Amino acid sequence: MTEPTTEQTEPRSVTEEQPETQSVTPDRPEPQPTADEQPAPQPDPPAPPRRRTRAALRWTAAVLAFLSVGAGTAYAVVDRTRTDLPGLSTESDGRWRYPEIALPPLPPGAPRPLAGSNTGQNHYADLRALVLPAPEGAVPDPALKGDDGWLATSVFLAQYEKEDRAAFGQSLADNGLRHIAARGWTMPDGTRSRIFLLQFDTHALANRVLSKDVARYSTPYHALIGGHYAELDQSFPMNALVEGTARYPYDEVKPYGPEQLRQAYVLAGDVLAVVVQSRSGTAPAVPFQQTVVLQNQLLG
Repeated sequence: MTEPTTEQTEPRSVTEEQPETQSVTPDRPEPQPTADEQPAPQPDPPAPPRRRTRAALRWTAAVLAFLSVGAGTAYAVVDRTRTDLPGLSTESDGRWRYPEIALPPLPPGAPRPLAGSNTGQNHYADLRALVLPAPEGAVPDPALKGDDGWLATSVFLAQYEKEDRAAFGQSLADNGLRHIAARGWTMPDGTRSRIFLLQFDTHALANRVLSKDVARYSTPYHALIGGHYAELDQSFPMNALVEGTARYPYDEVKPYGPEQLRQAYVLAGDVLAVVVQSRSGTAPAVPFQQTVVLQNQLLG
């Protein structure tokens, strides 16, 4: 694992700009590429350079501006001590009310994951503190608590169909999976959320798993239980992507089974995040997109 190097950090602030909505044409969805290399699912030109230390972490209501007209309120904070950042409040469009979200402290002299000096794009903060907290009203899922906050690989693999577990598990082992942090909860309306953060030794290894065993251009490689066939979610807002990361959201194809299942894979440095939401009947898009974007921002 790359040794931490000393980097002079400077205050980061959230800007109040409202990002323009980026339309996605139905015949050519364009997932965002990674910072250093082009994942197999992404056929488009190379990605922009990784965000450096001064890059802004956007914690704004504009995350979901594409879903509500004129309902955005921008927050501004200065990241001198990596203290509390505001979550998003519940709105009439279905957003959940998340608590104030704090970025965990870095070890002395350790760079941020997307800093230029961090060649392995490693997260040096405690991975367990980077899992998005549950929103207000949520009932925690004790099955995803794990021992000391670390989840057994077998519990993660149990989310997938039996025929996919052996091959996926072997790929994780071959690429040096270090550990998994997770959190799950159920909301009063029955929406169930599961978040898994898989950490590898380097960004290159995490990206290999993403491109070879997780995200294809149109569908995921492996089927989650309850979501036998999924396709790329073309309605997901591309302008909410954190620069230097990659994100692949998928939605279950109709007709649904007993429940609708949504899933997303986010690559940020040496961490591959898996976000799953499901609900009996149909699963609303707004809280899923909100949850994925906030988790993406925490890792970026």
